[in-house]
Amino acid sequence: MNQIEKEVTSIFEETNALLKGHFILRSGLRSGRFFQCAQVCQHMDKVSRLAELLLLKVSFENFNTVVSPAMGGLVIGQEVARQAHARFIFLEKIDDRLALRRNFSLNSSDRVLLVEDVVTKGGRVMEAIEIITNHECILAGVTSLVDRSTEELDFGFPFEPLLKMQFPTYSIEQLPKELASIPAVKPGS
Repeated sequence: MNQIEKEVTSIFEETNALLKGHFILRSGLRSGRFFQCAQVCQHMDKVSRLAELLLLKVSFENFNTVVSPAMGGLVIGQEVARQAHARFIFLEKIDDRLALRRNFSLNSSDRVLLVEDVVTKGGRVMEAIEIITNHECILAGVTSLVDRSTEELDFGFPFEPLLKMQFPTYSIEQLPKELASIPAVKPGS
């Protein structure tokens, strides 16, 4: 783990976004770590630092518009846009699908950076890409605070997360002794 990854992990731990223990995940599987990015978004000083680190890492050039899917990407997307002196717009859910609303528009002068908080399987990112690419703008790339995916993601555009974070998960039958000795909690989303 490099210095930036250590700092990011420390920020997540300090804000209780990254917990250690014995957790029952939504899938029913168990894990010794639980990550809930919304916890860090309560602390704007931490969000500012994460955005700063994200901007140092991404290699996408000349973007002038940041687009984020609601809800998770709103806080970090807006801060990335603020620090980059870029325009910020967001996509919101309608019947559990993302949509560009509120008279927001994208045109040929927009070079877009898509910013998400956490990517697990990439479904919301793919929805957002479909919306963005249906406009005459250029999608420069995709970024997120955390990539939790367990498989290689290919969005068809460059993807640079700030931190790659994978935690082993276990069925109840395969639970390691160190987790079995800790009471399980179900933190929820």
